Amino acid sequence: MSNPIYLALDLPRLDAAIALATKVRAHVGGLKLGLEFFCAHGQHGVHEIAKIGLPIFLDLKLHDIPNTVAGAMQAIHVLQPAIVTVHAAGGRAMMEDAKAAAGENTRVVAVTVLTSLDDDDMAAIGVGGSAYDQALRLADLAQEAGLDGIVCSGHEVAAVHKRWKHGYLVVPGLRPGNGVAADQKRTVSPRAARDAGASVLVIGRPISHAEEPVAAARAIEGTL
Repeated sequence: MSNPIYLALDLPRLDAAIALATKVRAHVGGLKLGLEFFCAHGQHGVHEIAKIGLPIFLDLKLHDIPNTVAGAMQAIHVLQPAIVTVHAAGGRAMMEDAKAAAGENTRVVAVTVLTSLDDDDMAAIGVGGSAYDQALRLADLAQEAGLDGIVCSGHEVAAVHKRWKHGYLVVPGLRPGNGVAADQKRTVSPRAARDAGASVLVIGRPISHAEEPVAAARAIEGTL
């Protein structure tokens, strides 16, 4: 089975991102490039990272009217990403158009509830019920829209896996047993998420901020 770890490469300097990815490439299965990276380095930066030879996950969390999101998906065809994210809260029509506009070999997955949000945050933005309930509602909507899968926290992945056996389930906000949660509120360990049905494990700071990133990546890989 291929390595499910995608390293989150949200570094401000392109040379530092390339150096880190090159160092740990034997211990991760892909590279996640988020909004910070894309705004700083654009398509050029994605092309440079792609030269490392690992699948690219473009975590852009697209969220706009359907026509605009479809246009954005078409604009990134040239980058040939393995995975692209949209926000499930954009609605069924937006998700359907995003999938229709995506490249043939690109998985489109919908972000349900950000791992930085908890139940109090749900109430503050006017969403009834818990973060868990909202994640499951949006996962069902993404499945109905024909997407490949969703992004959710490790707290919801088992329940989503039960409802969507063949869904491509991406879990961020992961922290090893000795990891610091920082701004993440709904965290689990990489092994717990994998055991619960996660297809992809997104790991950033526990590797990128480690004193020895290669050793950190190898240690996490060894727990899976």
